[in-house]
Amino acid sequence: MTELDQKLVALASTPVHTIPDVVAVFEAIENTVPTTDGLHWFNWLYLAVTKSVGASMSTRQWNNPAWLERLDIVFGGLYLKGLRECLRHDTGAPRCWHVFVNSRHDGRLARIQFAMAGMNAHINHDLSAAVVETCRQMGLHPAHGSDIHSDFTQVNELLENLIDTAKRQLLVGLLGNVIPEIGKVEDQVAGLGIVASRELAWTNAEILWHVPSGLRDRFLAGLDRTTALVGKNLVTPIL
Repeated sequence: MTELDQKLVALASTPVHTIPDVVAVFEAIENTVPTTDGLHWFNWLYLAVTKSVGASMSTRQWNNPAWLERLDIVFGGLYLKGLRECLRHDTGAPRCWHVFVNSRHDGRLARIQFAMAGMNAHINHDLSAAVVETCRQMGLHPAHGSDIHSDFTQVNELLENLIDTAKRQLLVGLLGNVIPEIGKVEDQVAGLGIVASRELAWTNAEILWHVPSGLRDRFLAGLDRTTALVGKNLVTPIL
């Protein structure tokens, strides 16, 4: 393991109990990882999203802000868990996170490919588990059309606005070089569909809530395999 990866494992092992805790760890990762590392660009985007959600606690009318805040913390913790497990090559580390982590230094990719590959692993694999765990902690259950589902879907607006703004910095090569076929890259990452992916994650959370533990493990394993396949497409070299 490189010295950088050792530092990242230590940072990713930091307990997080509040949104400011999550922001602090993400900022430490951003300050540790160079811009020539694809992890920097996913973490950079995720940090912006987390700050936006945190600020919205006092600026938006949420149905259950405590639930949304707890979801943000649990969700952030799963990113850190996936990162440290892959860096340590732990048995059972998610395949979808391996796809992302193993491509971090590929200079043939654009920054936006790393950002979207990380979003793919985190939303399509981690988000449903985060919803279930948050509901268990708070004595709630995931149900389509509920107040917490409404809060969950409102986050889509924050995400879409941030991604549109971030594209100015992300639509370049990993090393800051010009991308010759920007349209091709946009088509490639557009297939992720953030809003549709988040809604599917909610549906998967409802399924996970009701299935027995043995089936739950198999369901999550299948979800990991599918998400890894999508991730491999997202990190297909374009340069």
